[in-house]
Amino acid sequence: MPYAKGEGPSLMVADMISPDYGWLRSPDRKQEARVLFKAGKAHEGFFTNQDILDQASNAMDILEEHFPDEDHVMIFDNATTHLKHADDALSARKLPKFPPKLGKEWDGSDWGEARRPKNWGVEVNVVGEDGKPVHGPSGEIKKTKVKMCNATFKDGSPQSLYFPDGHELAGVFKGMAIILNERGHADVSKVRAECPKFQCEKGIDRCCCRRMLYNEPDFVNVKSLLEITCEARGFRAIFFPKFHCELNFIEQCWGYSKRIYRELPASSKEADLERNVLSSLESVPLQSIRR
Repeated sequence: MPYAKGEGPSLMVADMISPDYGWLRSPDRKQEARVLFKAGKAHEGFFTNQDILDQASNAMDILEEHFPDEDHVMIFDNATTHLKHADDALSARKLPKFPPKLGKEWDGSDWGEARRPKNWGVEVNVVGEDGKPVHGPSGEIKKTKVKMCNATFKDGSPQSLYFPDGHELAGVFKGMAIILNERGHADVSKVRAECPKFQCEKGIDRCCCRRMLYNEPDFVNVKSLLEITCEARGFRAIFFPKFHCELNFIEQCWGYSKRIYRELPASSKEADLERNVLSSLESVPLQSIRR
């Protein structure tokens, strides 16, 4: 019978599957896309976007080496962990309308440890050499600010969101009004920064600066790190629709293997947990996958 999740050990499985090959692995079974992960603070932490990128890279290595003559498409769940953008990716959220003013809002310091307190940047976690967030004395994750990446004009040329060297405000964020002015939007200074609670009236294109930027093509078509990683290797990456597990046959595979797992003898040993999980996954027949 199914039991509710308790405080006992658990084993997370992340894998890739194909109706052509079944679970993705090399013909000699020495390489596989499968990742076993003991999730939780007391174990191996949590499966992060970097873990997803590493797994996708491993899967592409297998496909390039052992199945090079086919056009592969990587399809992923529509999950937040999969859809993460680069820290400095374009986003219209939280952007100020105007740049800070010298002597009043900005003290003129640089982007180092004494970075400009009023200059706008993307707040990101401080990461150590091990790739993990650095914590402060109270246990909080340390933060720092980085510049948002360049935007793109309609002709394909880059648009810096910060004033250039030699400018009185060199390195300072321009603000939404100037960014939109440079894109040909006139009198933006008279447009409010954001509609209340960002609930804009439908059918009005110039209701607020933030909505105007949200509608700009380069702000709309920001690719995830997963898409960028796959496309750099010549692979397409697409995502399932949200909440449509019936369209994703890997969910049927999980369901099949869980049913087999429940038929095995109950055990509280972690070694049995892993062995039974793996044998249950191997029990999924290719015919069922194709159906």
